[in-house]
Amino acid sequence: MILPVREALEVLNGKWKIPIIMSLSFGNKRFKQIAEEIPGITDKMLSKELKDLESLQLLVRRVIDSSPPGVEYSITSHGRSLEKVIFELKEWGIAHYKKTHPNIICESH
Repeated sequence: MILPVREALEVLNGKWKIPIIMSLSFGNKRFKQIAEEIPGITDKMLSKELKDLESLQLLVRRVIDSSPPGVEYSITSHGRSLEKVIFELKEWGIAHYKKTHPNIICESH
C-alpha cells in the first residue's frame, strides 16, 4: 500500500505540477497562456515542469504549423484521471483549514 501512495506523491511533488494540470484541464493552451494563469511561476520552471509532465505522460506537447510556429499543450486521458484526486485534495484542504483555523472564513476556490 505504501509504494503506490509514494509513487503518486512523487508524480505530483512540487509546487507547480497540480496548478499546471488544473490549467490544462480547461483546454489546450500555449506556454504563455499557462504562465499567465499560474502566478509566480518562472518561464524556466514552467518549461522544466512541462517536460516532466510530458515524460510522465500526463500531457502532450504539439508543434503548431503556423506563422510564427507555436507549441500547444494538452492534458492526456492519463492526466485527466488525476482530476478526481485533485478535487479530493482540495476538499480535504478546505476541511483541514476550517478545522485548524476555526475563526477564519475559508473560501473554496
